[in-house]
Amino acid sequence: MINYPKKLEQIFYKLAKYDAIPIIVGGFVRDSLLKIQSKDIDIEVYGISSFEELESILYEFGDVNSVGKSFGVCKLNFDGLDLDFSLPRKDSKIAQGHKGFEVEIDSNLDFKTATSRRDFTINAIGYDTIKNIIIDPFNGVKDLNKKILRVVDSEKFSQDPLRVLRAIQFYARFNLRFDSKLFTLCEDMVNNNLLDELPKDRIFGEIKKLILKSSNPSTGFKLLKSLNGLKYMKPLGSLTNNQFEKAMILVDIIAKERIESKNIKIILILAIICYRFDSIQTNEFITNLTNDKNILKEVLILNKSDFKNIYTDSELYKLATKINIELFLIYQKVIHNNLNNELFYELKERAKELKILNKKAIPLIQGRDILKLGIKPSKEYSKILNSAYEAQLNLIIINKEESERWLKNFLSL
Repeated sequence: MINYPKKLEQIFYKLAKYDAIPIIVGGFVRDSLLKIQSKDIDIEVYGISSFEELESILYEFGDVNSVGKSFGVCKLNFDGLDLDFSLPRKDSKIAQGHKGFEVEIDSNLDFKTATSRRDFTINAIGYDTIKNIIIDPFNGVKDLNKKILRVVDSEKFSQDPLRVLRAIQFYARFNLRFDSKLFTLCEDMVNNNLLDELPKDRIFGEIKKLILKSSNPSTGFKLLKSLNGLKYMKPLGSLTNNQFEKAMILVDIIAKERIESKNIKIILILAIICYRFDSIQTNEFITNLTNDKNILKEVLILNKSDFKNIYTDSELYKLATKINIELFLIYQKVIHNNLNNELFYELKERAKELKILNKKAIPLIQGRDILKLGIKPSKEYSKILNSAYEAQLNLIIINKEESERWLKNFLSL
């Protein structure tokens, strides 16, 4: 039995009334067998004659998004669940790249034939919601229990270069081991430069999953190295074996930190990987992965920032204008793992008290205060604001009353 949300039964009941067979497929079945919760549910519907018929049945349950209609997929957000409904299909390779496939919807396909296009046996398990049975034509349950990652079809797998990266992040996420055929297949695809077909955002998408969903992302990066895949993450391959191993140890330490923001976690791990790089190498590494300039900026700032054991309030205020202090402290705690954790805790608590843990101090003197005194926006106007903020950072101004006195004195000079 697969534990899916019972509220879905009203949808399954209606589909059954039209002689349709809804089968839950892919990641939700795999995760359910691993006792992992998921809100994303893929449902393949058999016995429906057309995509339009499927849409007409589903409209009762909410807005149907048919953006994936050309791929035989429609999305339905139902009571907080993200549902993807699809019809059985065949994929034929017609061009290079991850998207170079022609999709043929075929409602007469049986489950095994339709599922043969999937990447791994653990993702090719279905659950028939009418008969309440698992359908497992490629022995995915057995592989899942034995923690083996195995391809469904070698020829179809090699047609999609993205699957190499999917294999790596599944390997790390679920602590699996590669079937020998899979390792050879991935190695050949990398050495034949098939990943050159992928745009960088597709590569980075899988790297982000590796970073965010694995408790030990290092295992994925090490596997990528053994497959000669670091050529897609230059200049990471230029590190010595010792430097690479040390970086991977730190990556896993960061991965275990309790960090709510996914973006912050990604920045921290990328910064740790770049710890031994200079600015030019860091720029090369990040721009090979992503065009996100904010990620590049934050990583560069982290790697340029020095750490002191003691900070005055003024120094913390000034630090907050340059960097997210929470990010900075997590990063430095990992880099300086020989220092007492209490030091970082105290600095974090002080930054909280000063209200600058994740942002710089709010200026006590703002434009409206100057406008009240009859000074119009100008170069002089900006000079006053900058001088006032500098005085605030140096603790010359610490509250609104003092800011008003300071402003009057400054203008009288």
